[in-house]
Amino acid sequence: MPDYRYIGHIENDFDTKFGIPRQSNRIEALKSRILFEPEFRTPDAFRGLEEFSHLWLIWEFSESKKEHWSATVRPPRLGGNVRMGVFATRSPFRPNPIGLSSVRLDNIEFHSADGPILHVSGADLMNGTPILDIKPYLPSTDAHPDASGGFTEHLNIRPLEVFFTPEELEKIPVSGRDALLAVLAEDPRPGYQKDPARIYGIAYAGRDVRFRVEDRKILVTEVL
Repeated sequence: MPDYRYIGHIENDFDTKFGIPRQSNRIEALKSRILFEPEFRTPDAFRGLEEFSHLWLIWEFSESKKEHWSATVRPPRLGGNVRMGVFATRSPFRPNPIGLSSVRLDNIEFHSADGPILHVSGADLMNGTPILDIKPYLPSTDAHPDASGGFTEHLNIRPLEVFFTPEELEKIPVSGRDALLAVLAEDPRPGYQKDPARIYGIAYAGRDVRFRVEDRKILVTEVL
């Protein structure tokens, strides 16, 4: 493994991998903070960054490390039974456990004891994920309107309806409700699990959100 240093980590409401959006920028209501190691907290390192609207995050799949890599993986969106080449997917089980995500830069908090702190939207990372580097997103070169999406273009991904009782929804902080509803509507279950009686749980904002799925409806059963 190459010798690299963590420059910081991300903080948000996801304390486990389950429920995290499968791709970045799908749910902009998800808010995160990026805190840097003391060595990298000099404001000079961030000079000019506030002029960019989006960033690339280069990070480590810290919870998905394996000693051996596999040439093929089973993308969850394909039902878990179809194998694709690892380099044709964004699977975390790669030769090197490195991820790449684009996020919106909301603002930079310079005047803080732990600053500068980056406030971002749309991240698909778990709380505590190590950050290896950040780079500005350049729309002139990083956006490709004529790009093809491979096998993902044939997926029929439609949001599910989410049903939350008012009593259970009250247990979620107001600031995180829109994001949680959007996360649930994305159907966080593995693609191969279809049992309508099975209860799933998302660790979110310090709560355990229990739900099941029936007839394209997410039914939240309780919030612990």
